[in-house]
Amino acid sequence: MKITDLKPNTKVKLHTKTGDFECIILESPNPEIILVKLNSGYNIGVRQEDILDVKIMKTSKIKTLKNKLIKQNKNLKNIALVVTGGTISSKLDYKTGAVKWLTDPEELLEFYPELLEIANVKKIVVPFMKASENMDYKDWKLISESVGKLCNDSSIEGVIVTHGTDTLHYTASALSFSLKNLNKPVVLTYSQRSSDRASSDARLNLICSARAAISDAAEVMLVGHASINDDFCYALRGTKVRKMHTSRRDTFRPINSEPLAKVTSEKFESFTNYKARNNEKTEVKANFSGKVALVKFYPGQDPEIIDYYLKKGYKGLVVEMTGLGHVSTGESRSNWIPSIKKAIKSGMVICAAPQTLYGRLHPLTYSVGRELEKTGIIYLRDMLPETAFVKLSWVLGDKVMSRDVKKSMLKNYADEFSDYLKADEFLN
Repeated sequence: MKITDLKPNTKVKLHTKTGDFECIILESPNPEIILVKLNSGYNIGVRQEDILDVKIMKTSKIKTLKNKLIKQNKNLKNIALVVTGGTISSKLDYKTGAVKWLTDPEELLEFYPELLEIANVKKIVVPFMKASENMDYKDWKLISESVGKLCNDSSIEGVIVTHGTDTLHYTASALSFSLKNLNKPVVLTYSQRSSDRASSDARLNLICSARAAISDAAEVMLVGHASINDDFCYALRGTKVRKMHTSRRDTFRPINSEPLAKVTSEKFESFTNYKARNNEKTEVKANFSGKVALVKFYPGQDPEIIDYYLKKGYKGLVVEMTGLGHVSTGESRSNWIPSIKKAIKSGMVICAAPQTLYGRLHPLTYSVGRELEKTGIIYLRDMLPETAFVKLSWVLGDKVMSRDVKKSMLKNYADEFSDYLKADEFLN
């Protein structure tokens, strides 16, 4: 049989001039190149002339749970899944070699049945399916409303939100602010590789998330790998976490904070105080403003960026400032102070967050900072820039809080501020 006669999704063993390997045939746009997926998950192209022999092994089949009921174990607690997209909600298309959305979110449970040994998945809610980089403040509201409804469902013990990694920390902050009087665990999780891959990190993340969802912590937390090994996860506070690596499974790290807990399939071991689950009614306050921007200052940056946003009608800016809270002032060829004063006088709110991520802003240490502080900039202590961006959007979107933006931005709603910073929290 010619290898060109083989259909995509056929598993074969190739004997080539450079070696032997097992792989799955993919659809190739070039008839002279055979595109295959290796067991490692990587795609490679092999020239037909280099293939000496081919042995058909089997056709790969993808399991699905379409139209099947999820079995309930009366001895287990009930949780809910809110599926929004991202790599964790995708699988490999063996025809093209690319990943695509799961056609049925219940397939997650087929890939990882171990989750059902910890809790019953009583409800699955899909407000939308999209890559996280395509989400915006309107999507935060949709997720918040879906989660809030489940929090007030007495039959549900906890909620897991599956999400893409790229902007997961933004959504974690959004839920932390928008869910008032939270009464049960809300757990966000992810994967860096699609759920059907043998090397996927989704298995441990989902299993640990299920354990966290039935814990006593009424917190918005992000649960994922604590290291590159498949041993345990960390539960991280929603306002103090950030994606810190493009591809590592332990990409999410606590910033200016310690983990809430160490989580395994068996145990939720807390490291710090948290709000316990309770019988309060969770209130959803999820009106975010779309007229907020996040600006990173760099040396020599023209302050016209502030003028641009002012002309566009933006209500607020979060500026990632250098060091203890600085941008260019009088000694610079690009003095920001006139533009800052003009914007604030016109009603724009300008907040400062640390570009360093770690540490706290101290604008009064240097004369430059004192000069900037007098303009009316709101210095947000140790708050992460992304958290600050989400919080300012949340505050400006609320009729009551927006009456006194400075007071609202400096109020600690969801542990976004730390009372003090510990030495061992740096690069934790």
